[in-house]
Order: sequence, then structure tokens, then C-alpha cells
Amino acid sequence: MGTYYQFCPVSKALEVLDERWTLLVVRELLMGSRHFNDLRRGVPRMSPALLVKRLQRLERVGVVERYPDGNKVIYRLTPAGKDLQPIVDSLGDWSMRWLPELGDEDLDPHLLLWDMRRQVSRTDLPPGRTVVHVQFEDVTPKSRRWWLVLAEDDADVCDFDPGLPVAVTVQTSLRCLTLLWRGETSWREAVRAGDLTATGSRTATRAVPRWLNVRGAPADPRPSYSVVGRLAADLRPN
Repeated sequence: MGTYYQFCPVSKALEVLDERWTLLVVRELLMGSRHFNDLRRGVPRMSPALLVKRLQRLERVGVVERYPDGNKVIYRLTPAGKDLQPIVDSLGDWSMRWLPELGDEDLDPHLLLWDMRRQVSRTDLPPGRTVVHVQFEDVTPKSRRWWLVLAEDDADVCDFDPGLPVAVTVQTSLRCLTLLWRGETSWREAVRAGDLTATGSRTATRAVPRWLNVRGAPADPRPSYSVVGRLAADLRPN
């Protein structure tokens, strides 16, 4: 563990939380992930060995605890870990307000749909299983087609055809759906602009934004500049 050798409470907190990936592991636990493989799906670019290391570290400092669950292990946040919820939420709110830029390297279809899958509005789903087929127009053929299999008691993401009837097919770009999910545009605006189409029965195509729990309107307007934009301007030669 690194130390800043300062009595400041912020510096003491950062001695625990500022290692790469640590807060994202906490984010996954706050979002309901409990098993190792679920955590991995939420941080797909993190190596399994590093995930083990971060979980062990969080356990040692009293933020995470583990329990046996048959042949698996359940990871849960302690009260100290749960107290990080407003911090993680505030970091997200700050980023949305001041760091809006997304590069192509920030876009990941698996991570996007995994996040959407766990925030489905299950009370709005029809009985049984509902399948939403998502087709991205701007990714490689291998990552182009995805299926969300939704039910009141479960939801999953498939990168192969599950062989179930499809209620709605959504065709869009990865960037468009990411911006929609972040609240930077609305479903209606994306449809009107021709950036998203939904095909299926009239009832299903009108209900799919509720199923996926997307925002009805864009988030609050941002300031006229971002932190990134200001930094870029400051670095330009005179």
C-alpha cells in the first residue's frame, strides 16, 4: 500500500481507493455484482489476476467481505464499502457535467449492454421472457449483433442468437446508444434524427424505452466548456 504521509482525511482515503480499477470494482459491487465472473463482466479489460488482487486488498482494509456460496464465493460490501455510494455517484455526476467527451476507445458494446441489462425496469416487462435484438451499425461484424433476454426475475446479455422470439429489433450505432444510455440524448430525438430505428409490434416498439429504463429527456445542460476543453486550450502554444 502506498502512503502520502499526510494527516489529511482525503489523502488517507486515497491510500485505499486511488489504485487503478479499485473504485470501478466498488462500483460493480454497488451495482449488485456478487460473484467473481459477474465482476469480470463489469470490468472486462481488467485481468482476472488483478481483480483478485484488488478484491483481496479491499477485503484487508475492511471495504469488502466474502462468503462461501457452494462452490463459489460471494463478495459483498461492508458498511464502510456501502458508504462509498454517494462518492461514486458524485464522481459520475461530476464527470457527466465536466468531462463529456467520449473517444472511440471508450465505447464498448459488451460493457454498455451489460450495464443496461442490470438496470432493466422489470416491472414494465410483459410476462415471460422478452428478447430485444440490438444491431450496431458501426462496429466489427463480430461485435455487431447482441440479444438482451429480459424477464421479471432475471436478465442476461448474449452475443449469440438464443433461439427465442424477438420482440423488438433496435438498429443504431454504438455511439448513439451509449449517448442515449448516458442521458445525453433521448430515445425520441435519436429516432427523429434517424440515428435509431426499432422494429416490432407497435406495442413493443413503444414500450422498449421503458423496458430498458432509458431517460425520457436529455440530462441537464452542461456549461459551455468542459474541463478537458479548457485544459486543451491552456496547452495550446501562444
